[in-house]
Amino acid sequence: MGIYEELVARGLIAQVTDEEEIKELVNTGKATFYIGFDPTADSLHVGHFMALCLMKRLQMAGNTPVVLVGGGTGYIGDPSGRTDMRNMMTPETIQHNCDCFKVQMEKFIEFGEGKAIMVNNADWLLGLNYIDMLREVGPHFSVNNMLRAECYKNRMEKGLSFLEFNYMIMQSYDFYHLFKEYGCNMQFGGDDQWSNMLGGTELIRRKLGKDAYAMTITLLLNSEGKKMGKTANGAVWLDPNKTSPFEFYQYWRNVDDADVLKCIKMLTFLPLEEVEKMQSWKGAQLNKAKEILAFELTVLVHSKEEAEKAETASKALFAGGSDDSNMPTTELETSDLTEGKINIMDLIIKCGLAPSKSEIRRLIQQGGVFINDQKVEDIGLDIEESQLRDKVIIRKGKKTFHKAIIK
Repeated sequence: MGIYEELVARGLIAQVTDEEEIKELVNTGKATFYIGFDPTADSLHVGHFMALCLMKRLQMAGNTPVVLVGGGTGYIGDPSGRTDMRNMMTPETIQHNCDCFKVQMEKFIEFGEGKAIMVNNADWLLGLNYIDMLREVGPHFSVNNMLRAECYKNRMEKGLSFLEFNYMIMQSYDFYHLFKEYGCNMQFGGDDQWSNMLGGTELIRRKLGKDAYAMTITLLLNSEGKKMGKTANGAVWLDPNKTSPFEFYQYWRNVDDADVLKCIKMLTFLPLEEVEKMQSWKGAQLNKAKEILAFELTVLVHSKEEAEKAETASKALFAGGSDDSNMPTTELETSDLTEGKINIMDLIIKCGLAPSKSEIRRLIQQGGVFINDQKVEDIGLDIEESQLRDKVIIRKGKKTFHKAIIK
């Protein structure tokens, strides 16, 4: 089985421009491909995970990755999948975020001579002359076609700024530049990038008379059709300072039964033969599958050592043990207390375990909140400073644990 066939079998490919040509390129290790990452934060998150894993798989098969960080397109902001305009970032913030990305990507991709390279589109986009750019690229884009693109349709009702309208042109120009300068013959990206990617292949064809190819990756959705990688506390980050290895492990350990086998197939590097045997697993076996998923992905993102620590801590907690050394922790200040105590709802929000008091009220009424293994039955419960100086273990439902202490 070639790498292309494996990607199909794992359910990773959504759309391709020219299947036979792409299959030939990637199976023979002749693809020089790029994936773009806009530096909208100082860490990558689970939403980027599929792309990183794909780059790793293709590099292992002999293909050459080009990692593009959007130091230039970051000035504009991608409207794809957005209902509002992104916040504008300073040049210093954009550069800082790009630097953080490189450190995290090195865990997945091997950089160096004859291996993967990282480029920043600020190097060519920021120096473009506006009139020259319009004359060089403008005639090759139809406004009618652009407005039919999915990435713009969703924004038309609320209003699409001219700034964002240029994003497709910038991304297309990236592909055109990389094709000329680095021999980059393929672009991969999320399925929501399809229109932007087609713009690049068409620009190359019109300007250079040559063929380039595009392939989109299946979006990581749960069984309800929602993007995975979100919690009540926000995104699941790859930076251990933003999402600890234990929290990362727990996120995957707690995926729904309906999603675990799909995630193992799409995200782990376990052999397909081994994954296929799991397809018939049910009941308690699915809990084992979740442990496998959580362990494998924590090894990928953090390390085997961190995965083993998270696994041990998780099993101890589920078994009623007392090992909380790797448990997510919130450190409170005395200023967070009122007259030496804090209400349970305020504490839960402070710990990021629920987005609102109405949600907490519902959880407590349904018997889903525990403090040091004691069920919370009163929304008016106050936690004393003396308890917090020892430690308070909050449990939400059966699977979410959090430690609160005071300095």
